[in-house]
Amino acid sequence: MAAKPGDLPDTGIPAAIAAEMTMAEQYDWHRDNLRRHRVTRRSFLAGSAAAAAVAAVGVSPFGRRAYAQDAPLSVANRHVGYGGDAASQLRLSAQLSRNPRAGKIFLDHGPTPALGATTQAEVRNLLTHFPASGGGVLSAEQFYAHVPVDGLAARTPHYYRWRTDDGFTTDVRSVATAMPRSREAMAPFRFTMIGDQGTDDTPVLPPGLAPGDYDDSYYKSDDDPSAPHTANVLNQIIAANPDFHVLAGDIAYADPSGAGKPATFVPSGGKLATGFDKFNPFVWDVYLGSIEASASTTPWMFATGNHDMEAAYANHGYGGHQARLDFPGNGPAGCPSAYSFVYGNVAVLSLDANDVSYEITANTGYSHGNQDRWAARTLAAYRADPNVDFIVCFFHHCAYSTTAAHASDGGVRAAWTALFDQHQVDLVLQGHNHVFERTDPIRANAPTTVAADNGVVDPETDGTVYYTVGCGGRPRYEFQPDERESYRGNVAPDTFVPNSYVWTSDGGKQAEAVGWSRVRYRGYAFVRVDVRPGTLVSEMDVVAIDEYGRELDKLTYRRPVRT
Repeated sequence: MAAKPGDLPDTGIPAAIAAEMTMAEQYDWHRDNLRRHRVTRRSFLAGSAAAAAVAAVGVSPFGRRAYAQDAPLSVANRHVGYGGDAASQLRLSAQLSRNPRAGKIFLDHGPTPALGATTQAEVRNLLTHFPASGGGVLSAEQFYAHVPVDGLAARTPHYYRWRTDDGFTTDVRSVATAMPRSREAMAPFRFTMIGDQGTDDTPVLPPGLAPGDYDDSYYKSDDDPSAPHTANVLNQIIAANPDFHVLAGDIAYADPSGAGKPATFVPSGGKLATGFDKFNPFVWDVYLGSIEASASTTPWMFATGNHDMEAAYANHGYGGHQARLDFPGNGPAGCPSAYSFVYGNVAVLSLDANDVSYEITANTGYSHGNQDRWAARTLAAYRADPNVDFIVCFFHHCAYSTTAAHASDGGVRAAWTALFDQHQVDLVLQGHNHVFERTDPIRANAPTTVAADNGVVDPETDGTVYYTVGCGGRPRYEFQPDERESYRGNVAPDTFVPNSYVWTSDGGKQAEAVGWSRVRYRGYAFVRVDVRPGTLVSEMDVVAIDEYGRELDKLTYRRPVRT
């Protein structure tokens, strides 16, 4: 089945060819293309042209001379995450301003601001080759430092700073490990979630980019495309002060496909026959810098979406993420963004919906069922654990949603919703559709009860509630024609949707009338989850909050504690 334009990052492969390729086949195309084109140091963006570009007005995390080989070596774009055992393992990463060559990067860290321990970082060199519109090859080189820290005490701050061997140091920051999976040690905690984030800022590379080329204001259909929606949502997340944060795919948007942009990227004011192709790895520099205020002290845990399959890299398009980010690594082999962790009485699973999607098939089936089998084993183990009350799954493509753009993915339903029913998954957090939408509790593909704002859900008997939170910053979508929004202060008298659809295995759209869509909002928002572990009953409030801090919806999930 051919992919629609805009569904996947455009890395310079002719559109008619790319539409029929898997991600692995697209990567092989790039390798063959490189054999036909000689790559020299002059072709690297990380050279003198890049240094000149950074000297111009623009966004750079490293200052005016980033990427120039004679620039001072520095560290920026810090982010932290959990290892597979979130209560004892942290994963710390950052980006380097240039090739360190023989230079060494260190993480000084310890239980107090005095630090006390030092670990030399692993440096991962991410080399990106992609075809230029003029027929040549452009290359980019980025460098990321990584340090795992294990054997820590649960829910305890750990302090750190990055340092180079030639004297550069960052400030000292701290990040805490997770609450232990022990009833006696549990206390209230909070996490937040968004999907489809991107950035408000324009990268400085390649030279000549204008606002709107790679940032979240490029849709002209927005009421106010100049408003900093992404920053507004991020600032609300920071103000919420979560213990951790999850992002359900479509992270940085290194390629802003869709919404009428041409199939080949052209610099602002340029002509179609010249210029760079759309995929731009330097968007990641801007993105990682934009989230650093939160991600350097709060663990950010990522799933992958369709815009995160980047064909310039190996491993089904995920090689770039494996260089930039640290995933826990306890999921199925070959699926880096499928993993799990436990925080207190909540088990969290990140799943890769690209593996099961009927709508966008470039990676469909790449795990050969390994992810589904792993998910079944993992969910069963968590549901059997008396210290785990709530199970939360997050991923990109929607099992249940009603937007005109993507609606529901039958592949996700076929792969996972019966598992969610069987193991009584409480909460599913999705992205992909750039709106907020919340279902009633669902079991066996049908709603079981009405869950109105400020209501209480008993997941054990009522079923699973599905949230679409693809409203982290990317310009918003429409619901179906004549479908009304419905949220606190603007509740529709009837939320039935007669004209939604679900994607089928042959790439078609099967019409369906929907009675499970309870809350719908077209603005920018995030989800805040407040968990109260108990001795007899545990509760979890899931609150939808818009970019200005106004609550849109709230449900309380209640579970008896098992002994």
